[in-house]
Amino acid sequence: MIGVEEITKLVRGIRLENGFPDSPFRIDEVRYDPEGDKLFIIAHDRTDKSVVIGNSFVIGKLKERLGVRQVTVYSNLDLEIKRRKLRKNVELVKGTALEFLLPIIEAELNFPPRKWPEVEGDLKTLVFLSFNAKALLGFAERLNLPYEAVGIRYAFPKMKYEPIEGEPIEVLFPDEEKLLNLAKERKAKLVLADFPFDLKFKDGIALLNPFRFLHIGFFELKYLFGFEKPVVYDKKALVDFVIGLTYEGLMESTDGANLIWRMWRR
Repeated sequence: MIGVEEITKLVRGIRLENGFPDSPFRIDEVRYDPEGDKLFIIAHDRTDKSVVIGNSFVIGKLKERLGVRQVTVYSNLDLEIKRRKLRKNVELVKGTALEFLLPIIEAELNFPPRKWPEVEGDLKTLVFLSFNAKALLGFAERLNLPYEAVGIRYAFPKMKYEPIEGEPIEVLFPDEEKLLNLAKERKAKLVLADFPFDLKFKDGIALLNPFRFLHIGFFELKYLFGFEKPVVYDKKALVDFVIGLTYEGLMESTDGANLIWRMWRR
């Protein structure tokens, strides 16, 4: 498959042909996943990544030239941040009821590409449909977790779940204590939601945001599980939520700005 030198030449050529400045950039590695027909370009740092992407235009043209289904760019810095977080999280789940996550963590340490093994998560789970509702359900199903889905009334009209009372802000910042008490009532030992943290254990119950825990960004989640915009949410809280994801490297600033604009426009 095409290597670093060829990709570098193609990117530079596309930039010059379309009036982009001849900015220097460095690509460290190119990986191709034949199973998914996906090409992964690993740039040296975030500045190099931005040059290769070229406001999505350059990467779009590169995809056309190569004739592959998907081209994605990461930086070595971003991948190293992810790996460090994953190594730390291995220690958090060892010896706990969440040990079934270890094969998923191991797979993410070798990302890209993403090759999750089959996992049987035999742990009664409560899924709270918050911002990444579709991905939360997809994660529970992918790990074969026995789950119940609940969410704020009217927030996701196209999805099936048990409605519970709550405030619009909870779609973006779930109420930890409310969900903990609900999990106790339902005898659930795991709660999945868009918590502003990775993982907490309280009263024998695990509160988990799987995407912060595995350091999977918003863009990747859309490709993995799809995305359903909530129709009930707090507009000001949306800004804080997006800023938090951007700060942690889980959302590109341009994606965040576009998301806020589209959702506020509705």
